[in-house]
Amino acid sequence: MIYEGVLKKMRTEFKSPIQYYLMLGSDFIHMNQVLDKTIKISFIKYECLNCGLDKPIYRQGFCRTCFFEVPQAADWIMKPELSKAHLDQEERDLDYEKRMQLQPHIVYLANSSNVKVGVTRKSQVPTRWIDQGAHEAIEIVETPNRYLAGITEVALKEFVSDKTSWQKMLKNNLEDVDLVAWREKLKPHIPAEAQDYFIATNTETQLDFPVLQYPSKVKSLNLEKTPTFTGVLKGIKGQYLLFEDETVFNVRSNEGYYVGIDIN
Repeated sequence: MIYEGVLKKMRTEFKSPIQYYLMLGSDFIHMNQVLDKTIKISFIKYECLNCGLDKPIYRQGFCRTCFFEVPQAADWIMKPELSKAHLDQEERDLDYEKRMQLQPHIVYLANSSNVKVGVTRKSQVPTRWIDQGAHEAIEIVETPNRYLAGITEVALKEFVSDKTSWQKMLKNNLEDVDLVAWREKLKPHIPAEAQDYFIATNTETQLDFPVLQYPSKVKSLNLEKTPTFTGVLKGIKGQYLLFEDETVFNVRSNEGYYVGIDIN
């Protein structure tokens, strides 16, 4: 069957294993159901997630113009410590920034390739962990706004990484660690403004991904260099599709690409 539409990050459902859904136009593909099937991906054109025009995608699914204009791509998205809505200060769109920033946020530890610290809106737990390919994670601080979570992350990344090695994550070269012990180890380094929001009693969340075969090496698919690709789907982890020939395709990093997908 052939599907066509603009790529957006796959929707997920927290089950064992994680359930993945690729939305394309008015259709969707339940990706778990096409494991071990042959998939052909064909790049057709660009479609900016904001303006909808056929213009090269710059970052995060947006063309260059939109990337530097829309509130969804402002600096505070990637650097929560730059949030200013709690001060009633606008960066691009104060109403949007208040809706996104002035809500509960979680500072968490996740183990995808190594232990890392991160920030997400409380409503995005455990979706954020799924998207990062973490096989275990734990909340350590819950703040009332994005700024406090951001400064906490900045303080803690002096002692623990804030990055994921996506190659190591996809090869599944992982070790289980005691995230509760890490939480206690990092507690003294939480900024004074956020100490009252420390979460003292919770347990790790375990995540199970639908993967039949992990790659020993990874070859990333670039649709601009390889506009047509055919392979047998062997797994899904994070926002990556894993193919039998060890090609991997990051759906999220290809948001804004309009594609055709043929499944046999």
